[in-house]
Amino acid sequence: MDGAHRPAARPAPPRSKMKILLLVIATNLVSVYLFSGASLSLRLPATAPSIHLWDSSALLRDLNATRAALAAARAEVAALRAQCNASSLLLESVLAGLGAVHGDKPAAADQGFNGWPEEPTGEFRLAIEPHSLPLGFSAKLGTDELYPGLGFACRNFQEELARYMAYDAGGECPDDDALALQLMLKGCEPLPRRRCRPRSPARYVEPGPLPGSLWSIPPDTTVNWAPYTCKNYTCLVSRARARGGSYECKDCFDLAAGGKERRRWMSDNGGPGFSIDGVLASRAPGTVRVGLDIGGGTGTFAARMREHNVTVVTTTLDMDAPFSLFVASRGLVPLQLTLAQRLPFADGVMDIVHTMQLSNWVPGGVLEFALFDVYRVLRPGGVFWLDHFFCLGPQLNATYVPILDRVGFRRLRWKASRKLDLGAERNEWYVSALLEKPMI
Repeated sequence: MDGAHRPAARPAPPRSKMKILLLVIATNLVSVYLFSGASLSLRLPATAPSIHLWDSSALLRDLNATRAALAAARAEVAALRAQCNASSLLLESVLAGLGAVHGDKPAAADQGFNGWPEEPTGEFRLAIEPHSLPLGFSAKLGTDELYPGLGFACRNFQEELARYMAYDAGGECPDDDALALQLMLKGCEPLPRRRCRPRSPARYVEPGPLPGSLWSIPPDTTVNWAPYTCKNYTCLVSRARARGGSYECKDCFDLAAGGKERRRWMSDNGGPGFSIDGVLASRAPGTVRVGLDIGGGTGTFAARMREHNVTVVTTTLDMDAPFSLFVASRGLVPLQLTLAQRLPFADGVMDIVHTMQLSNWVPGGVLEFALFDVYRVLRPGGVFWLDHFFCLGPQLNATYVPILDRVGFRRLRWKASRKLDLGAERNEWYVSALLEKPMI
């Protein structure tokens, strides 16, 4: 009845609880045993009757048969895909022939061999064509072929690339560093691999130990000078005092005490010249550990950062001088990479990215992609040090500030200053900025 007192339910006796617990444990053990990879038949004494909980042999046979059928199906799909590709090429040839009969002019995309003006041959073809995986289709890769990495723009420069790939397989590589660099600067990056050995310098001398190597010029015998105008480091150092000349980073090789290269980033000039100490002071102590210097010349920024226990990778190009070898001789890490190439780092791994290479010579679209790539590799809270970005006055607010705003950096420091050495009427500006990837 409503409101009447009802007696409390009697708790289950301890013996019943124990039986239920043992039953649950036994059920779980049997389930684990049945679905494990071990044999599913009970091993009982020979005198005991044979009891089988599951026909494991039949199950394994079915699984193996299914796996074999699936592999065969994948092989058939791969074969059908190859046949379809061949049929497509044949159909394209037939249509091109019919078009030629009717006087149609073929489109540029329909010409050539898989996008190449002419069919590649020899080492060239071997280096760029896909290779079948020895074990067939790979679920991990999602394909049955392995495609070599190759810059898309390489197809526009087949003649130069064919010269680059003309060598004796297994022999010595030609002295064609200038050709390789020219192809990279045109967008043919990465270049195809080659099966040849670059020539080592005669009388090679091993590098000096750290930290002394950071500020010493290596012996001339560490370089093969054939590709360069200068034939020794003395010539490169003297460029710093030469008038005129369109040399790349003309004073970078002069590491003399008191010289311009040794003074870089040592003090804050109150303008666009920030100091390393000032930049590092904007971060919590010890949180800047790894970084990247884009277009870092001979690696002096990385050398100064190493003195602060920060490891910095330097991207550089051998523009009529052995920049990469010079960086390496200092005990630093060079990376040969053009500005148009995607940075070869995972997302969010850099504490700091620095560059003095960016300016208004870079097309706006390329610049914006590059800045978003910098944002990508920085960790949350990481900083981008834009150092002496050059542009004209009208370009600053009309073009470059909106680009930086679209990327999404947070300004920590911003300094714009007139560049007056060629006259105020030119309205030239330098901008330096310390920009943070926000902590979201």
